[in-house]
Order: sequence, then structure tokens, then C-alpha cells
Amino acid sequence: MKNLIDDQGQVTLGLLDKAPEIVNYEDFDLHNNMDKPITGFSKKMAVNQFQFIGLTGDDFILGVAIINLKWLSSCFVYVYEPKTKAFKEYSWIKPFAFNTQTSNQPNNGNWCFTSGKNKIEISCENGRRHLKINMPKVLHVDIAINESNDYQPLNVCCRAGYNGWVFTQKATALAFDGIINWQGSAIDNKNLLASIDWSCGYMRRETCWLWASLSHQTKDGTKVGFNLAAGVNENPDTENGLWVNNEFIKIERADFTFNRKNRMDSWQVKSSDGYIDLTFEPIGERKEKMNAIFMASNFTQLFGYFSGIIKDQRGKKIIIENAIGFCEDHFAKW
Repeated sequence: MKNLIDDQGQVTLGLLDKAPEIVNYEDFDLHNNMDKPITGFSKKMAVNQFQFIGLTGDDFILGVAIINLKWLSSCFVYVYEPKTKAFKEYSWIKPFAFNTQTSNQPNNGNWCFTSGKNKIEISCENGRRHLKINMPKVLHVDIAINESNDYQPLNVCCRAGYNGWVFTQKATALAFDGIINWQGSAIDNKNLLASIDWSCGYMRRETCWLWASLSHQTKDGTKVGFNLAAGVNENPDTENGLWVNNEFIKIERADFTFNRKNRMDSWQVKSSDGYIDLTFEPIGERKEKMNAIFMASNFTQLFGYFSGIIKDQRGKKIIIENAIGFCEDHFAKW
């Protein structure tokens, strides 16, 4: 598929075998709740985009995201070392997305965010997604994530509210190569795996979601990863998927049980079809609250250990023991 939006201005909805070459949101026939067309500047400013990349392993966690909300853009980077419990986070905001570049091509194009001497870049071509982070004297990353043709990402487009939609592409448990240098020391990345979240669309004015992601290799060498979400992209398809040794399994509804008064308590993460039944024990978090006149965000992304049972497509049980991953609780008004 070349374009997500057809010649009549209508969006292609549902689970897609392949991502569109271009998420041509400019061609969408957008209306308000009273069927009045939305065009020009208002239409341009209604589109939201973000891309998140996580690198996880027993000894090192890196999370990085570029977010373009048109009225403003933001970027965050954080690093956590489980053995030492050392945690550092960095975040920047730019009004009207100054010094920010994003692309409407899920598997091509360039994303870039610059703040002072700090530069974060994500580019993709020929089945490899490159992440470059240059934060002088702090963090240097130059890696390429393998997204070869034998790996099936999750591609889905769902309605959002009365008029909008969201296209998202997810992938987990991906191999990569390159270098990571953290505070002057080289990080051994041979046991790290990558996850990717690429999203774009006319999202709900107010939205919220719960999210979980895992990229892990078990003691017997099985590579397993998942993307689970609840509260968003659930009509009728979901953005829930499981990968076992690169084999993709579509997952139904996800259920999250946790204590919002203390998100560092244990979480229960399950799927309605029985493929996933896990406990999540947080060990750290990145959180941010913003309550502006017309925009708001209550964001908490946790990293910690998953333990429990995952089943493959043939029903074989995979024991998960203290596998590093992410959970997230997010409310947004944008």
C-alpha cells in the first residue's frame, strides 16, 4: 500500500499486512462533530506524531522519544542501570515544533530534534532504523535496528473519537548493532534488544492509555516480545501483538490492574485470550505533568521486571523470569 488515505479522502482502517509507504494525513477529509470541513491551518495543527525507541537488557535501559504536537514538540531521553540503580533523564520542549523534524513515512524518512548541543535523530531505510543521540560528555548512541523482511511488525489503523483516526506501527525484540557510550564508558549491547513505537493521526482531543512492552531473550535463547495497550486503538482492532522468535501472534484485549495512587506497586498484565499472564514489578519511573491552557499531560512510564507465563502460537508455555520491560499510564489533552 502506498497511501493510507485514498483518493476520496477516506482512511484505510483495520489490521494491515504492511505499513503504508506514506501516512498522507493531509489528504484526509476531516470534519468537526457537526460535519463542517476542517481545512488549512486548523487541519495542519490537529495532527499528532510520536516515535519511541526502547533498548533493554539486564544491565542497561535506554528510552528515547520525539513527539510532535504541532503547537509544541518535545523530546526525552533517559538511562537506567539496574545493577547500580543509577537513573538520569533529560527532556526538552520547543514551541511550535521549532528545531523538530518528523516524517509521515513509517519505514523511511528522517526524524530529528535539536536543543542546544543535544541532537537526537531517527532515520529509516532499507530495513534498518538508525538511532543517533549526541549529548556531549553524557551520551553518544549510533545504532542500527534490524527490521528485515522476515520480521512482521504490527500495523493497525483505528478510529479515534467521532472524526479522527490513529495509525500505529509496533515492533519488539529486535536485534541491533552499533555503539552506545554512556558517561565516557562503552556499553556492551550484545544482550540488548530494541522496541519501536511509531504513531501518527488525528487523535482524540482528550485521550488516555495503559501500555506495556517487552523485548527479552530467555535462558534457552527464545526471543519474546509484546506490545499491549488498553484505552486507545480498540475499535474494533487493537494494537496488541506478541512475537516469539520473530513469529507474530495477534493478541486480543489487554487488561491492566495497578494502583494509580502508587504506580510503583505491582502490576498485573494479562490478555483476554490467555497468551499473556504476567506480574510487573517497577524498579524506576519517568514521569511528567503539564497542565497548560489548552494542553495537558499526566505521563508516567515505568521500567521494571516482568514475570509469569507467555504462550506461543502452539500453546507452549514460556516462563518469563525477571525480564526487563516497560509499563505506562498516560492521560493527554492535545
